Amino acid sequence: MKVIQNWFGLLKREFGRFLRNKTLLSVFFLAPIIYAVLLAFVYQEGKVTEIPIIVVDKDATPLSAQVIEMLQDNEGIQVEKQVFELKDIKKEMIRNSAAAVIVIPDRFEADILQTRYPEIQIFCNTSNILTANFASKSIQQSLGTFAVGTEVKALQKRGMSYSQAMTKYEPFKQNYQKVFNKTGNYFTFMWPAMLAVVLQQVILLAMAVSFSTEFEEKTFNSELMDGRRFAIGAILIKNIPIWFFSVIIIGFFYLFHLLFNAPVPSQVSSFVVITGFFVVAVSLLGTVVSMLIPNALKATQILMIIASPSFIIGGYTWPLEAMPQGIQFFASIIPLTPFLNSFKILLIEGGELADCVKDLSTMGIQILVYGILSLLLIKWRMYKSKSLVAKEEK
Repeated sequence: MKVIQNWFGLLKREFGRFLRNKTLLSVFFLAPIIYAVLLAFVYQEGKVTEIPIIVVDKDATPLSAQVIEMLQDNEGIQVEKQVFELKDIKKEMIRNSAAAVIVIPDRFEADILQTRYPEIQIFCNTSNILTANFASKSIQQSLGTFAVGTEVKALQKRGMSYSQAMTKYEPFKQNYQKVFNKTGNYFTFMWPAMLAVVLQQVILLAMAVSFSTEFEEKTFNSELMDGRRFAIGAILIKNIPIWFFSVIIIGFFYLFHLLFNAPVPSQVSSFVVITGFFVVAVSLLGTVVSMLIPNALKATQILMIIASPSFIIGGYTWPLEAMPQGIQFFASIIPLTPFLNSFKILLIEGGELADCVKDLSTMGIQILVYGILSLLLIKWRMYKSKSLVAKEEK
């Protein structure tokens, strides 16, 4: 009974230490809320529209004007400037922040009428790949539609009916169907993933100072481990407050999903399971580093070095298979990597928990490995502290 009272006393002490640390409180609670709102407003539009482009119309004919009109009608792009000649394309791109420059050649209409197949030059500004991709897609859509219409009209002039002309131009049909994230909404894809990154960051920041402050304040032996025989008790004492407060943050995130009309997993219980695995794995990773490095500042720096590139190398925006083996291994030891993949399956692809078995297994292995390492490191710290006390007594 006394052992249980002692354990709950230490747990109460840990909650108190957490709540008294104003810096930790602001980082753990304010940062996720601020980041969630900020990122929501950044990605809320979901897709980029009215991207500025420049059109150089060297032909100045009704047909070239029709091309420009079709480009202007596309909501994805905006003809920012229309000129008849352009000397320096690169400088003009910079001046107008243009994503592309389209050059309609001289004798464009005449060549089409004489079936000489003129060439429209498209210069894409790929300094921003995302914007360039959106602009290229819109340009291809407009010019493709114009090309089909022009070819069909030419065939009709030769005596073909509209249906015959369409068959001649398009011998087979292509039917594209979007299965997941049908609208191509970037907010749906990016915002929930960034919230997971923020959650991992704040948990690691909290764990960075967890054991480290005990060593700096020399309370590891005298208070935390006083009368403790089981290292697992110390791990639970340090992690339970983090798990508890993480639930509050996740609750805020869920409310933000409703507020900003973001998608939520259809199976909430499945989401709870993968998130539970993720939070435990991240906190135990933080425990290992915090135990290895007894200085809170250094522990924070090391964990930030681990956490900062985790989203980039996690395979969410760039295929993991396209990365070097060393990077793939590093990504596999970070809990964010399997979590984001399973989160994408549940949230965007509408999958089930059974589809996330591989990722759950990975996080389970991480929990096991980091848990064992934490136990060994605590025992090592206990032994080291006792040896130091024994030397001081002599």
